[in-house]
Amino acid sequence: MTNTDNTGSLAHTTSASAAANEAGQRGTIAGTGVVAGAAYAPAVRVRPRPQLPQSGEAIVAEDQREAEFARFQQAAETVAQRLEGRAASAEGHAAEVLKATASMARDKGWHKTVRKNVRGGNGAEYAVVAATDKFVSMFESAGGVMAERTTDLKDVRDRVIAELRGEDEPGVPHVEGEAVLLADDLAPADTATLDIDRIKALVTELGGPTSHTSIIARQLDIPCIVATGAKLRELAAGQWLFVDGSRGLVETGADSESSRAAVAEYQSKAAKIAQWEGPAQTNDGYRVQLLANVADGNAARLAAGTQAEGVGLYRTELSFLNASEEPSVDEQAQIYAKVFNAFGDRKVVVRTLDAGSDKPISYAALDDEENPALGVRGLRIARDNESLLTRQLDAFAQAAEQRPEGAQTWVMAPMVATANEARWFAGLCRERNLIPGAMIEVPAAALMADTIMPHLDFVSIGTNDLTQYTMAADRLSPQLAYLTDPWQPAVLRLIQHTCVVGGDNNVPVGVCGEAAADPMLAAVLTGLGVNSLSAASTAVAGVGAQLAELTLEDCQKIAAAAVSCEGPSEAREKVRELIEDLSRPAADN
Repeated sequence: MTNTDNTGSLAHTTSASAAANEAGQRGTIAGTGVVAGAAYAPAVRVRPRPQLPQSGEAIVAEDQREAEFARFQQAAETVAQRLEGRAASAEGHAAEVLKATASMARDKGWHKTVRKNVRGGNGAEYAVVAATDKFVSMFESAGGVMAERTTDLKDVRDRVIAELRGEDEPGVPHVEGEAVLLADDLAPADTATLDIDRIKALVTELGGPTSHTSIIARQLDIPCIVATGAKLRELAAGQWLFVDGSRGLVETGADSESSRAAVAEYQSKAAKIAQWEGPAQTNDGYRVQLLANVADGNAARLAAGTQAEGVGLYRTELSFLNASEEPSVDEQAQIYAKVFNAFGDRKVVVRTLDAGSDKPISYAALDDEENPALGVRGLRIARDNESLLTRQLDAFAQAAEQRPEGAQTWVMAPMVATANEARWFAGLCRERNLIPGAMIEVPAAALMADTIMPHLDFVSIGTNDLTQYTMAADRLSPQLAYLTDPWQPAVLRLIQHTCVVGGDNNVPVGVCGEAAADPMLAAVLTGLGVNSLSAASTAVAGVGAQLAELTLEDCQKIAAAAVSCEGPSEAREKVRELIEDLSRPAADN
């Protein structure tokens, strides 16, 4: 990240500066668009991170070391309380992220390591750096979601160091007027507390479609582009930018009039989306079930207040990432019941523990693996620990008993790869009156769907992992974001094949990955034969409004075009053109 300081106000920005900018050289920076939308505003960068101390810069006398550690404790507690204060005024995932970041500032293991470093004679600032480096290495070795937590921990480190020095807290500066926020990678604490009345778009050098920045940006419904690479550093603070979140493009020197017109057009479309009430169906009456992805009872309550018809993915493992011991069946049932109760007799699809790889759970952890994403994760954990799975299924069944009469509880297993796994899991579910299903995220499961589906009542496609495994590219790597694009025709063809087999076996096929949150891609998925779409609850209205503008035949037409393209960018643009053409009044065609 550049060290340009932007702590000052943007109130001085004038139309004259905009005109000067328009006269400048036009250029385009491409990244991965994760939230659609358009914005036109001057750039502002996050306040720089503190200069990190080096070893040996400050040697603390032995009789001062306990006081030095106490100084660290006070700074860490101040940071934690500040984050908790922000969490109290936030909602949903944003509040959860802030609470989780605050807990990092109080983490006993981190504090213990800082104390050890201080007792070795290091000043508090360097002790914090050294302790953080240790945990960052551990997280990066784990990979996946754990690797993403390095951004959170480094953010806590920087905030604590700034507090120790009496410096301004790093992060988003005060903004007057409107701005496009630029950063190497935004800390969750910054993203979760953005003033969306002023910050009109987010653009980051790093990150990916499943990062905290992306997830919270979807919740806030603010245009967001990630993984632009180092070219973003070339943009100066105050420079006017046009951001197209749907295309993943940042334009410099863009014409003011046309840029503002594009923003107005998007706002008009957003207002139309806000009026959509559901249920979801195409223009000719073809029904598509729209569901919500949730992580806990609070998220479920928020989702229940939207147009979502139920839950298409309940990520149960997210409740246990910090658990040192497996909760009892009764304790688990109480947790699951909060989600069930939020949706009454409506459809709820629960996923069994997707532990391992990027979501390590201590009580379900196995030995370290050289390649954990291809190792023992998801359903595979139960091969050597079946009781861990059966206790969770028992808890599902216990919680389901309290649901209204006629309410059905659907349960799916992640990382199913063979027919034998599907048969075994389905038997365990049926013994407990649970409706059995499986995630289709391993390419083998898609290719062998004809042998897997006869044992199941439904399947749900996890496009995040299916894309990663199909393209042999870590979905959290910003360098490989061009490969882990859900618009990849290879992935769409696997989905198409799965839907064909689903139709032949009368097994409904859903999509619960991030692809379902993209309105245009949702239309493609519908055309491929997907029966239900599950996404962040804030994305449901946009998807429903898009489907309402197209007929089923239109969706099938654009789906055929997408799978015939050579790459994701071509597929996205081809579909965009077709939708624009299909949406024009007949007189204009």
